[in-house]
Amino acid sequence: MAFNHLDVRCLFTILICTSFSCISSSDVEMTVNPPQDFEIVDPGYLGYLHLQWKPPLFLDNFKDCIVEYELKYRNLGSKNWKTIITMKLYYKTGFDLNKGAEAKTRTLLSQQCTNGSEVQSSWSEATYRTLSQGNVETKIQDMTCIYYNWQYLFCSWERGTHVPLDTSYNLFYWYEGLDRAAQCPEYTKVNGKNNGCKFPYMNSSDYKDFYICVNGSSQNMLIRSSYFVFQLQNIVKPLPPDYLSITIKDSSEINLKWNLPRGPIPSRCFIYEILLTEDDASWVSTTVENEMYTVKTSNKSQRICFIVRSKVNIYCSDDGLWSEWSDEQCWEGTR
Repeated sequence: MAFNHLDVRCLFTILICTSFSCISSSDVEMTVNPPQDFEIVDPGYLGYLHLQWKPPLFLDNFKDCIVEYELKYRNLGSKNWKTIITMKLYYKTGFDLNKGAEAKTRTLLSQQCTNGSEVQSSWSEATYRTLSQGNVETKIQDMTCIYYNWQYLFCSWERGTHVPLDTSYNLFYWYEGLDRAAQCPEYTKVNGKNNGCKFPYMNSSDYKDFYICVNGSSQNMLIRSSYFVFQLQNIVKPLPPDYLSITIKDSSEINLKWNLPRGPIPSRCFIYEILLTEDDASWVSTTVENEMYTVKTSNKSQRICFIVRSKVNIYCSDDGLWSEWSDEQCWEGTR
């Protein structure tokens, strides 16, 4: 017979393949392991954390594949994840340390080496929390930070409730560009206790996250730390415009002008709010120019006054603070 010298194992394989459809290597489900040693590391930057991991096991089996990692992260308690896809083994980003952080990552294989199918691993997960010592009531209250005229930053706070008289608070800050977190160089005080911080001029600190921690100490109880993060251009309070003028043309047209607020803020970054009063009536208008035209509501008007204030507009910041109102400028008609 033709099968006299055929290995029994080969015969068994032939019989199996005859009775059932054989599965080729391309039909086998491809799997990949999750990243290893995923962790969230705090380098001491007051909320700017490092998320890092190592390649998955047996990655050499996929030498011809593009290996990427999907990373999801959020503050603890948040409903929404932020997601990135990266080929790196780390990612750096900011969190609110009052809440803590959680993240998860998984391995992705490119479709060109997986027969067009999407291959992804299970998730590797990590969380991070600061040591929450002291009662919440011992934290500072009513923290306010203002970046005056895009030149200098001042922050102030109130003491926590029911804290001992010896409680002392200290402020630390960091932004990308500093080697390490720095302590406030100049405190303001009430009754000998720190209640605010005057910051020095900070080069290249705009349009990046600015991190602050205010911690405290007392010989009688533990004091809870507070964490804050914002961007300086979003808390700018400009100076008010000055040198206002008002001119009446052709007995009815009103021309209002003012000078740009003094300081380093570019003219393109301003929006203005104008409060115009004509006799007993008042209304508010806004403009991005330092001039406005309007008309009198009545030719019999005897007194027209206006004041104006400024703010950084949406082209230069996401938010901001209105300046104080300017001095009033008036026109009075002849009686």
